Amino acid sequence: MGKPPNTRPGPSTRTRVRRLTGAVAVDRRDDLATEEPLEVRLATPGGGHRTVAITMRTPGHDFELAAGFLLGEGAVRPGGIASIAYCTDEDLPPAARYNTVTVRLRGPVPELPALDRHFVTSSACGVCGAAGLDNLHERCRPLPEDGLRITPKILYGLPDALRRAQGVFGKTGGLHAAGLFTAEGARVAVREDVGRHNAVDKLVGWAGLSERLPLSGHMLMVSGRAGYEILQKALAAGIPTVCAVSAPSSLAVDLAREFGMTLVGFLRGEGCNVYAGRERIVVE
Repeated sequence: MGKPPNTRPGPSTRTRVRRLTGAVAVDRRDDLATEEPLEVRLATPGGGHRTVAITMRTPGHDFELAAGFLLGEGAVRPGGIASIAYCTDEDLPPAARYNTVTVRLRGPVPELPALDRHFVTSSACGVCGAAGLDNLHERCRPLPEDGLRITPKILYGLPDALRRAQGVFGKTGGLHAAGLFTAEGARVAVREDVGRHNAVDKLVGWAGLSERLPLSGHMLMVSGRAGYEILQKALAAGIPTVCAVSAPSSLAVDLAREFGMTLVGFLRGEGCNVYAGRERIVVE
């Protein structure tokens, strides 16, 4: 049993399951994290459009997801988005219209190699290869020494603070989260999604659309591992410190060290590993 046809998808979907406990079977209702495709289009002169990405995501905060993706890829600068809207093409079924967003830029549509083709992103977070670091240097500068100092006590409180803000995860148990925190550990915003990098895109998109970029003086906490894409998106948003419950990838560590970022992994209980930018972590 899924959602009714021709309705706007929500972040969770009801289903029926048979729960087995020992030799006892009980049929009951369950909630699943919704996974639906989202097509991101750029409006072109003359009323046309250009598809730049299709990603599998959890519906909700779709405009932020589109904005964050474009900002992270360097396709648009902060303040460069004029409008974002769901598709109104009459040839699409009603439900599909909420799976397509069109972004209108204030300037011309950029001619970037990454946007010269129709490509699909997955809901997983992948390492892009060492060549990605060279390309990143062309559009991002190392983050300046910002004087940001964080105590271990603040770090140790981040995972629980993130978990408490995961409303959909509480229902489904099947979502990742990305949270933005101040250096004092105060929660600023949290976004959830089936994909780690989608959750970060939603967070960056929220900041971009609300004119909060760059996010200097803040920390990003993610519920899974810290791959290259997570660090790339944080760098594009000007976030100096990235913390993860699980491990980072080797390329993520390289990126953090090259661009002056602090990277914390295996942040659980009262322990963690600091892979880069240890000067921001103050140990008394």
